[in-house]
Amino acid sequence: MPEVTSRDVALIGAGHWGKNLARAFDALGALGVVCEASPAAVDAIQKQYPHVRTTASYAEVLSDASITKVAIAAPAALHFELAEAALRAGKDVYVEKPLCLRLDHAEALVKLADSLGRTLMVGHLLQYHPCVVKLRELVAEGSLGKVLTITSNRLNLGKFRTEENALWSFAPHDISVILSLLGDRLPESVRCMGNAYLSSNVADSTITVMRFAGNVMAQIYVTWLNPFKEQKLTIVGTDGMAVFDDTKPWAEKLTLYRKYLSWQKGQEPVPLKVSGEAVAVPEGEPLKAECDHFLVACRDKKRPRTDGPEGLRVLQVLDMAQRSLEGGGEAVRPQISAPGASAFYAHPTAIVDAAAEVGAGTKIWHFAHVMAKAKIGERCIFGQNTNVAGGVVIGNNVKVQNNVSIYAGTVVEDDVFLGPSCVLTNVTNPRSQVNRHSLYERTLFKRGTTVGANATIVCGITLGRYSFIAAGAVVAKDVPDYALMVGNPARQQGWMSRHGHRLSAGADGVMVCAESGLRYREVSPGVLKCLDLDEDAPLPDALKVGQKTYDELKA
Repeated sequence: MPEVTSRDVALIGAGHWGKNLARAFDALGALGVVCEASPAAVDAIQKQYPHVRTTASYAEVLSDASITKVAIAAPAALHFELAEAALRAGKDVYVEKPLCLRLDHAEALVKLADSLGRTLMVGHLLQYHPCVVKLRELVAEGSLGKVLTITSNRLNLGKFRTEENALWSFAPHDISVILSLLGDRLPESVRCMGNAYLSSNVADSTITVMRFAGNVMAQIYVTWLNPFKEQKLTIVGTDGMAVFDDTKPWAEKLTLYRKYLSWQKGQEPVPLKVSGEAVAVPEGEPLKAECDHFLVACRDKKRPRTDGPEGLRVLQVLDMAQRSLEGGGEAVRPQISAPGASAFYAHPTAIVDAAAEVGAGTKIWHFAHVMAKAKIGERCIFGQNTNVAGGVVIGNNVKVQNNVSIYAGTVVEDDVFLGPSCVLTNVTNPRSQVNRHSLYERTLFKRGTTVGANATIVCGITLGRYSFIAAGAVVAKDVPDYALMVGNPARQQGWMSRHGHRLSAGADGVMVCAESGLRYREVSPGVLKCLDLDEDAPLPDALKVGQKTYDELKA
């Protein structure tokens, strides 16, 4: 719990949900003001929290220097206007779901919060439920294997709405949780069907189906026309299943089913009737944890788990589902333009595990596999049959050609090129009988390194910036910046420029790249430097596109 030195939170709206936020923030010692126009709601607040000020003036809240945080629980149609004003007034902002109703408004809020350095958090309550936190851990550590399907049912009789349909009322929390379980990435397509029975054009029941890269499917069924209450989330993986039933007593809320099938003759799946295993989860109130998380994020200047971009992703899925609902259930695909959106592409045959991090603009092609806890930057390309192990860190603009496996312990910096079928390792002396999983050796590919086809890189070494490993070479020792390595075992055969051309020294010792005109010099024995451009600086735009082939320049 944060050390609160003053009651600096203003709650905007003390109605159906606002009164719950008032209780949570007050219990944390943070509630200072409640802004509410309803006399009945104000009277209730004053009786329950006599130490908390009340006002009907939002302008008064924004001008109050003692108020540094605003929690918005007003109608969703007002979220954008209220949040924008609070951010511009220099306040950190918590907004109850949804972030707002329009994508362009959500994008504007995310950009505004980032530009002003303010915290923007969305109230996706389930993300802070201890059982959901445990579910994320189970998925991330691989206890369920590869996630195949996720199903969420949120059913009840009432409360009937006329201002928003069941999709917008019930589904945001489930969408938020599902996206978090699948690596915070958007689905490739969304279909939604439903019908309005009680109020014209207000769907009482909807079924939303989301398809993700790697042939993962998630389904959300929500309705307020059901004779009993059900709040159940089921995850099916290759190695196990997990069920979160929020209507059960705490000790029974989360159940794990291990090894639910076997394969006869290696081909025929046979179900195994296994007993569920209750998962012990420390008891805690999700709403209080959520409010505490907001206070800590503001204090420590850290992004909250459900920050603006996360709220924007949920809104994008809601928007796709609504458009599909209005279009009779036709599939709707995301329009990637928003900050924080997961905008990488994975071919349908590729597998991107949940808890893998993949940057925008990255493309993952046929039969590739990115494992859980791998971190990949932006604008990378992974060719056919590539594999990235968990724990691997890869920078931006990295090109990995066909049939390359990158093992745990490997760090690949920006602008690295790994040629077809090159071999990387992570244990110097591997034996099948000896487990060395805790002894993986670190191999570092520094910025701009090129590794040719079929080359082998023995683990535990560093390949310097812009080094060039010839096709078929076997490298077992550290490589200097710009070094050209050839043969088995690989030996240095000169220097290569940043543009990939062999360098020859002139009478004054200066080497000039035939393509770029950049000059290089060996400043000390075995140390080459570019005289015109720092090694960490990006290439000027004029030098980013090749104009002549290697043979033309060589001639």
